[in-house]
Amino acid sequence: MQKLLYGVGALVALLIIIGFALPRRHHVEVSVEIDAHPATVFALLNDFRRYPLWSPLVDTDPNVRILYSGNSTGIGATMSWDGTIVGSGTQTIVESKPFERVGIVMNPGEPGEAASEFALLAGTGTTIVTWGFDADYGMNIVGRYFAPMLGGIVARDFHDGLANLKELAESLPGADFSNIEIERIVVEPIDIALLSASSRPEPAAISEAMGAAYFQILTFIDAEKLEDAGSPLSIKRRFSGAELVFDAAIPVRGITDATPRDGATVRIGTTYGGPVIRAKHVGPYRTLSETHRKILAFLAAHGIERNGDAWESYVSDPGDIPEGELLTYIYYPISST
Repeated sequence: MQKLLYGVGALVALLIIIGFALPRRHHVEVSVEIDAHPATVFALLNDFRRYPLWSPLVDTDPNVRILYSGNSTGIGATMSWDGTIVGSGTQTIVESKPFERVGIVMNPGEPGEAASEFALLAGTGTTIVTWGFDADYGMNIVGRYFAPMLGGIVARDFHDGLANLKELAESLPGADFSNIEIERIVVEPIDIALLSASSRPEPAAISEAMGAAYFQILTFIDAEKLEDAGSPLSIKRRFSGAELVFDAAIPVRGITDATPRDGATVRIGTTYGGPVIRAKHVGPYRTLSETHRKILAFLAAHGIERNGDAWESYVSDPGDIPEGELLTYIYYPISST
């Protein structure tokens, strides 16, 4: 019996020695190339609320309960989960470098703390995403022994997750919105004099139609002794057959009860008030359509829901400012949630 105990003790000692000889840190890394711009991929990674659309966590445990706290995106955003299959855990974004990197700490401050990272490398219209995982088992000998097996499970889940991410990102609008200035603001409604107009969807034709509409609106403003109160607007752009339909408008003040509001041509209205996405466009009016495509790609990547018709505000006077320096603000009403 004593020899048996000695043998067991020696075996345990040997296992401990081997365990301490094993690496305390374990790294897993999986990569995929996605046919989407880094801005789109980054938006899906920098917001935990977008994770259920592609994360292996949900695939593994469809009934998992997920809670969000902290910031909505970027550093400080936190996601906690509790499921019968995946168990419970928490992860927090601790590094957020636009279009390049998202760093995450899992179970911060707990014995099972680990780090995860998404590194984005831009290709030619594509993004190479590398998903890395690092765990430090410290004095946990059991963890060191099981690290290779757990690493294989993590690698499999990461591979499945990146495949889902690739499918999702490639299904979204493909415009690269990384080079436009976009902000979320709340706007107040303003009074406007407006006139419905239409045109062929060509820059010269649109410019001519707008010029004619603004002339009628200014004539109305003068006749009704109103005051011009802001930059000209173009609202509700849409297609009707082969024509582009819009409302040309100019902000006004000085409206009274005697001011006609529902004329046969020019009428009085009010702009939208509430949360919007506002994008800054600098350059020719003929390139506005490209900026609109980028805004739509931004909304889709961030999961932001539109809540009304978009409009443009022509801040610069094209008679005074070079074409390449013309400033236009584009507004998209959005849902507050």
